[in-house]
Amino acid sequence: MRFLAPLVAGILAVSALAAPAWAQTLPPFKDRLFAYPGILRSDHDGGYRVVDYDKQRDIYQRDEEPERRVRPEYVSLKVRRAQEDRVADTNVGKVAHIAVGKQRGASLIVVYLHGQGGSRKQGVNDHTFGGNFNRIKSLVVAAGGLYLSPDFDSFDEQGATQVAAMLSIYAKASPAAPIFLACGSMGGAICWNLARGPEMAKRLGGLLLLGSMWNENFLTSAAFERRVPLFLGHGSLDTVFPIQHMEEFYRSIRRKAPDYPVRMVRFETGSHGTPIRMTDWRETINWMLSATR
Repeated sequence: MRFLAPLVAGILAVSALAAPAWAQTLPPFKDRLFAYPGILRSDHDGGYRVVDYDKQRDIYQRDEEPERRVRPEYVSLKVRRAQEDRVADTNVGKVAHIAVGKQRGASLIVVYLHGQGGSRKQGVNDHTFGGNFNRIKSLVVAAGGLYLSPDFDSFDEQGATQVAAMLSIYAKASPAAPIFLACGSMGGAICWNLARGPEMAKRLGGLLLLGSMWNENFLTSAAFERRVPLFLGHGSLDTVFPIQHMEEFYRSIRRKAPDYPVRMVRFETGSHGTPIRMTDWRETINWMLSATR
């Protein structure tokens, strides 16, 4: 691992940076392979969609080894040339993470926050989850951006502080980059924590909750006030976080602010990990970029 010296004095140094105008978009990368296989229902002008998910097609036909290794046409290993295992030396301790892409002057920053039992390595595994992590890495690098996958000690305030400390270093080095937080499962607790603060909200380009939890406190957060775009991806058969609670959360946002930039995708018959495998990163982040211009 390479050690990264701190570039800022405090965790929330991003507060000194003005919110930039964001015009970057992610270019195409294997769009046909990663497009949603079929839309069964669409409401609210596409704000709520039910996507056809079929385990036989989307796992057993897509993977060489089910849930362990996707077929080679879904990945490009060229992106590994831009990948480094690093350690940020922050004022709350050392934060191990993997950085992919431009570490200074990035056009955008995408951060993946793993769930229970995961690690920084999950978010850069090229072959699991149907190759979808390889795709987001490739999309971000092609756009001149930076992708980060950190370790953290817990899913509470301590973990959020560690992520914020690491992120502040890269935010300082790329002051014009919007930050997108993608949170898998329990990683959502850190997303919601970071969304509360006005300093972080100034830099957020979007929040992606992937098979994760709902949080009604978001409706009073700095990110909500600033209209940070929100994506909710959820499997209809998720037994960890039942989908009816997430759908009610989506409706509560619509009731409070009918024109709020929120989208929900329900993967019909999908389970807890399905949104990480099936979410169309390019469509989602490009929508978020257009919503914040």
